[in-house]
Amino acid sequence: MFDYLLIFFSAFLAATLLPFYSEVLVVAQLLKEPEAWFLIWFVASMGNTLGAAVNWVMGRYLLHFQKRKWFPFKENQLHKAQSWFQKYGVWSLLMAWAPVGGDALTFIAGIMRVKFWLFFLLTFTGKAVRYAVVIYFTTVTLY
Repeated sequence: MFDYLLIFFSAFLAATLLPFYSEVLVVAQLLKEPEAWFLIWFVASMGNTLGAAVNWVMGRYLLHFQKRKWFPFKENQLHKAQSWFQKYGVWSLLMAWAPVGGDALTFIAGIMRVKFWLFFLLTFTGKAVRYAVVIYFTTVTLY
């Protein structure tokens, strides 16, 4: 159980503004327990999506602090994510898994007042596909 909590929280932190990578723990757990791939996938996907929801909430309610030193996004990151969002709309949330700009996209979704259920669905889909790819390539190399 502790291993799954670690996966959940590492995936959660990886989706927030902290520099963290959950794939290492996902792969380590797969090497330890390959038959539990579905549970590992689900726990990591949910943790990562809920971590992105923190960014959505911040975008929804904390934009007026953007000039503060502690504010997590630089102005150029916000502009880049906003242009993606304006070009591709809510569908850009399928790219929320991307290491560069993904977190900012989830923040912009909050600013743009994307309905939470739609945000959650699209973000979960993109992040779940990413973890499925990681799990697939890990299990292929195991056998």
